[in-house]
Amino acid sequence: MTERKELTEFERGLIIGGWLFGHSEREIEEKTGHPKSTIHDTISRYCETGTVTPATRTGRPPILTNRDKRHFEIAVRTNRRQTTKQVHANFVQSTGTAVSESTIKRALYESGYNSRVAARKPLISRKNKKDRIQWARERREWTADDWKTVIWSDESRFTLFENDGKARVWRLQKERYDIDCVVPTFKHGGGGVMVWGCFTWDCLGPLIRLEGKIDSKRYIEEVLQSHLVPFMQGLEQDVEEYAFQQDNASIHKSRLTMNFFANSEISLMKWPGQSPDLNPIEHLWDELERRIRKQKPPPKTEAELFRLLQKEWEEIPESVYQNLSLV
Repeated sequence: MTERKELTEFERGLIIGGWLFGHSEREIEEKTGHPKSTIHDTISRYCETGTVTPATRTGRPPILTNRDKRHFEIAVRTNRRQTTKQVHANFVQSTGTAVSESTIKRALYESGYNSRVAARKPLISRKNKKDRIQWARERREWTADDWKTVIWSDESRFTLFENDGKARVWRLQKERYDIDCVVPTFKHGGGGVMVWGCFTWDCLGPLIRLEGKIDSKRYIEEVLQSHLVPFMQGLEQDVEEYAFQQDNASIHKSRLTMNFFANSEISLMKWPGQSPDLNPIEHLWDELERRIRKQKPPPKTEAELFRLLQKEWEEIPESVYQNLSLV
């Protein structure tokens, strides 16, 4: 048996028009080719409602109530890292409502929740937040010339084989950096090549390799004395004083290191804890990472990796780090 197609609004209009002009249902059947029962139902509906548009169908009733939807929205906010299977199992167990995983996933999407890779961000305490805000307020009125006097520095680790360990979380679009939607990062994890580098607005500094355990004495001798001081001596003489930025690692803040800066008359920029995202050199590390990952074939040894890092570091265009210094 052939499935009947629903009449279009135009076809229903023809039927009603013929009937209004005095044609019988049989005559309309002969002229339109539609079954007599369809013509009769169309005319009857018009007499009842005064329109040729059919009533809206209610359709299949929804499986999930608004209360059900609120239930699993609360569940994913409680534990952002649940898989769809876990959300489904917990919902069925707690409510007794039999639904499919796809139904729950669709309902979450409709509520604005999507499964996204968790952003990686340092774990920031309440004190860190307060210090970061204070740091920004103190530099709110800085001009481009002020930012040009900062020497940005940092250490970073590059690995031969990257394993990002990406975790997924359920979140709304606006919640990307909410504390329960991020994966905390901690410095100096994993293996590979550790490097130190610095730059200022008009010049890239050296990129050097750090091997083994670095204490304050080695930091002073192998980084500051051997590389930072010569770099600063070669900078523009028009600038009255440069400010050296470093994070709050223990070897950076030790009494021995602080004495070296004081004796060398190197001005330090006060830095809020756990704030690598405020340091523009992080974008240079990203640039360097992208350049290394494009290498075909990829580096096979740590020595080869470091040679490539130095080569690509020196080839970063001036426009890249100049823009970073003034953002």
